[in-house]
Amino acid sequence: MPEIRLEHVTKRFEKFVAVDDLNMVIEDHDFITLLGPSGCGKTTTLRMIAGLETPTEGRITIGDRVVFDAEKGINISPAKRDIGFLFQNYALWPHMTVYQNIAFGLENLKWKKEDIKVRVQEMLEMLKIEEFVNRYPAELSGGQQQRVAIARTLAPKPQVLFMDEPLSNLDAKLRSEMRTELKRLHSDSDSTFVYVTHDQLEAMTLATKVCLINKGVLQQYEPPLTVYKRPHNLFVADFVGNPTMNFIDAKLTEAKGGYDVEFLGVKAHFKPNDKAFKLSGEDVVLGIRPEFFTIHDTGKIHALAYSTLPAGMETTVKVMLNGTLISSVVFGAIDYKVDQEINCDIIGDQVCVFDKASTNLMGQGSLEIL
Repeated sequence: MPEIRLEHVTKRFEKFVAVDDLNMVIEDHDFITLLGPSGCGKTTTLRMIAGLETPTEGRITIGDRVVFDAEKGINISPAKRDIGFLFQNYALWPHMTVYQNIAFGLENLKWKKEDIKVRVQEMLEMLKIEEFVNRYPAELSGGQQQRVAIARTLAPKPQVLFMDEPLSNLDAKLRSEMRTELKRLHSDSDSTFVYVTHDQLEAMTLATKVCLINKGVLQQYEPPLTVYKRPHNLFVADFVGNPTMNFIDAKLTEAKGGYDVEFLGVKAHFKPNDKAFKLSGEDVVLGIRPEFFTIHDTGKIHALAYSTLPAGMETTVKVMLNGTLISSVVFGAIDYKVDQEINCDIIGDQVCVFDKASTNLMGQGSLEIL
């Protein structure tokens, strides 16, 4: 399977810039999720790679073949890019059986009948839909229809499979099941997957790499756990994670062995875990994931329980600290009374420090409450 390379790809709709100077490489057999809020340019990016949208500028290469080059006037049609496209509404032929839907593309490609029969059977077994082979789409559930759509898309053995929010029409339980199946399918197939979603849980659980876009500009392109643990800026930190990261305005000043920090009436000592950490200004934003803002009897931060949301395996506690709400995630089921006094602490060495002016990450480290 080939790599996909985007070089200085830009798409303008008159004065509106949908995608701005995008550079990225999708490696062989990657599962890439294009993530971001509505209107950020992720679907436009997908459509440009697939050939369904023509970039204004730039160059797109699939394998060793240039499929688009604005300067040289190259623009290969979608049909010749060896790709499969799975749409949000599945687009199954209602008058055809499951077998006929899967075989349809192979018949158009002039495959032999014997080869079509073998390939359709392979797809039926891979997607676990053998029992529905003679049914029509109207006789299938949403999840079954989606499996048929995936089987039809994979049948011609495309080099790349594009998916544009394919799970958005399913209920929560079925979405969870299909995420599991898609990840297994990617492992079993030889295709590279490029997947558009605005759901950060889908992006985190499915992808080998997350491409996070905001207002047409690439914000971060790394493995999902790297994006979660070390976000490049405040936008990334806020978009990825549920409950979202806590953001607290603070003052940071140089001190022996690290930095003194003040936030919400709390004094602490910040020790960077990156030797290259450099303070660009006193005004910073601390980024603390809820699992690192802990609650225990010996904690030195004194606060009030504002609201407790037990969910069985874990509990989200909204903590009121000097007029600011902070999220804490605690393992297990607990339930604090409203305005109950609690003690908290900040653990670990992944406290993020963002420059308030630029919103970029300056570095990470640990906080010792004084």
